[in-house]
Amino acid sequence: MTTDVLVVIGVGGMGQAIARRQGSGKTVLLADFDEGALSSAASTMTSIGHTVQTLAVDVSSPESVDRLAQRATELGAITQLAHTAGLSPNQASAEAVLRVDLLGVALVLEAFGKIIAPGGAGVVIASMAGHLFPAFTAEQERALARTPARELLELAHVSPGSITDSAVAYGLAKQANHISVRAASLAWGRRGARINSISPGVIATPMGHLELDSPVGQVMRDLVAASAVGRLGTPDEIAAAAAFLLGPEASFVTGTDLLVDGGVVAAVRSGAVAPEN
Repeated sequence: MTTDVLVVIGVGGMGQAIARRQGSGKTVLLADFDEGALSSAASTMTSIGHTVQTLAVDVSSPESVDRLAQRATELGAITQLAHTAGLSPNQASAEAVLRVDLLGVALVLEAFGKIIAPGGAGVVIASMAGHLFPAFTAEQERALARTPARELLELAHVSPGSITDSAVAYGLAKQANHISVRAASLAWGRRGARINSISPGVIATPMGHLELDSPVGQVMRDLVAASAVGRLGTPDEIAAAAAFLLGPEASFVTGTDLLVDGGVVAAVRSGAVAPEN
């Protein structure tokens, strides 16, 4: 009997929450750049009964992503993929953010779009930041949708040579994720599979708290306070959204982004609050 495989890339708060919720009865392949965090997450999941395999991965490296895809196929039928790995603006340079958050997502979508099982589904964790930055032009969007993953950072509008502010790099990368998911849905669809993204708001994870403690933390707190829900989100709430998109109830949903932000973007777009305030 073929084993169903859940691949979770990134073992931060959201990645672990998704792995716990979706992993029962599957072989869970956890992947992360941080081998210490990877070992700890695997130990925790194993202790509560999950079947777990691990592999260190650098999502900005095509070769590393290809090794991850190969390892996943060796374990069984890849029925679910959750790509949660990413760098926040206060964790890294603009170039590193673009390589991990933009290029890394595109490489994973491309590699797993060739091997995802029929009936399978994937989710990419993007960000509400992708909805708050000015939109790419139609020409720029087409270029992002049609350019092979390995060549994306050669495009002038997302090139590390032209983007030097890490916050700008983050917003552009997350907007590019939405575009990459839309484009990838066609290749995934040819295999009878679906791919979507989730754009979380401010979530109570270690990364989220790092941003709240940064120089832009007050801006984020003001946005949360002005939102309809008025609080931080939890990793389990993102896992619940992922469960819907990965499950049979979402069989007619692909190539789209689900905004799970407590109403922050709605507040900004309604004029209740300005994102720079």
